[in-house]
Amino acid sequence: MPSVSETYIENRQRVQPTHTNNYASAHGGNVVKWMDEIGAMSAMRAAGETCVTAKINELDFKRPVPQGDTCVIESYVYAVGRTSLRTRIRAYRESPRTGERELTTESYFVFVAVDADGEPTPVPDLEVAGERCRELRDEALAAEPDEDR
Repeated sequence: MPSVSETYIENRQRVQPTHTNNYASAHGGNVVKWMDEIGAMSAMRAAGETCVTAKINELDFKRPVPQGDTCVIESYVYAVGRTSLRTRIRAYRESPRTGERELTTESYFVFVAVDADGEPTPVPDLEVAGERCRELRDEALAAEPDEDR
């Protein structure tokens, strides 16, 4: 049985000119793509199966990630259903020189585990043992949109 903290993944993407919009900041579509990819990796760690995106909740772009900065994506699974995995995903703007970080985007994605035929398949329960696991799960549940509760 995987634990919440075992599904935690953090990845970095340096924002290059090919990733930007007309305002020299990360194109929103690229940020969503990076979030979806890292979220799927967290879901697959929990499920032990291929996972596909089933739902993306509200996606709020609070501030841009300028070209040259790093986009840090943080993801973890905090709850599971029979075949689904609820995942909290946040993006940060990080200065590559100082490490200064600020939240830019966050959302909750739901992934579904699928078998080799693309059919939904059951996922194991999620272990919430230890302070770090409880902290991550409780933070996600407290901030989760009402529609997912």
